[in-house]
Amino acid sequence: MSTSKPPRPPSSRSPAARPAGRHSAGPASHPGAARQAARPGAKSSAPAPKPAPTPKAPLLPLNETEMAQLEDLLDRVPAPLEPLDISMLDGYLVGVLLQPKAVPAFQWGRYVLDSEGRAAPAGFDSRVLMNLVKRRYQELNQAIVDRQWFDPWVFELAFDEEDEEADDDANPSEVLFSWVAGFALATDVFPDLLREDAADLLEPLAAIFMHLDPEDLEDADDLLEEIETLEPPKDVSEAVESLVSACLMLADVSRPQARPAAPQRPPARRGPPPRGRY
Repeated sequence: MSTSKPPRPPSSRSPAARPAGRHSAGPASHPGAARQAARPGAKSSAPAPKPAPTPKAPLLPLNETEMAQLEDLLDRVPAPLEPLDISMLDGYLVGVLLQPKAVPAFQWGRYVLDSEGRAAPAGFDSRVLMNLVKRRYQELNQAIVDRQWFDPWVFELAFDEEDEEADDDANPSEVLFSWVAGFALATDVFPDLLREDAADLLEPLAAIFMHLDPEDLEDADDLLEEIETLEPPKDVSEAVESLVSACLMLADVSRPQARPAAPQRPPARRGPPPRGRY
């Protein structure tokens, strides 16, 4: 499947404030009108100008230090809970955001701390962890709404420099596996996305799930057939571009953008009535 890299988000600029227009007054209808207008405390019939809207603060993506903090907090989630790793978390959030209806945070947040959705033990404070997760959630949501590029959290496996068996080029599916597994978890827990029109879902889902083991795709014959028609990506960069493009294609299905109303044509002008014969 050929994919084109979505445009990166443009820099946001706050709209310039409009200059206040001058209020022109006509001539006074009687001599007292001028005195009334000049009288202190006289009320003006003109409505007060509305204050300019305060521009929203731009979303700040998590920096490397905050990502490391989030990874450390996930590692500290107490047993028997099994939290998502940071790459699986990222794919999970995208899968949640692509649902046709918004999933409340209290529902999707349970699976961040435990892949089975089990409740955290009493006394465990997850506020800092979840605040970082929600910032990433907001960043991804804005990219999906605007149909803009986002950088998925996928990481190449680290090899020992002395390991002679390590491949020079990483396998794209191995790099993306954890991210796609998180996405699959979201579609399993919240299946509304997969209930959309199958014909529209088939191509983008195949581009995503091609990085899973075929044995993990149960009762998905059509999907497996579509995956077999796809050419594997040459490298990780190409795989990531295909992944992001597929997610934005799914957004067009489950979260379509509002289309502007088509301009209405003016009524046809009629010519002069025909002249009668005399």
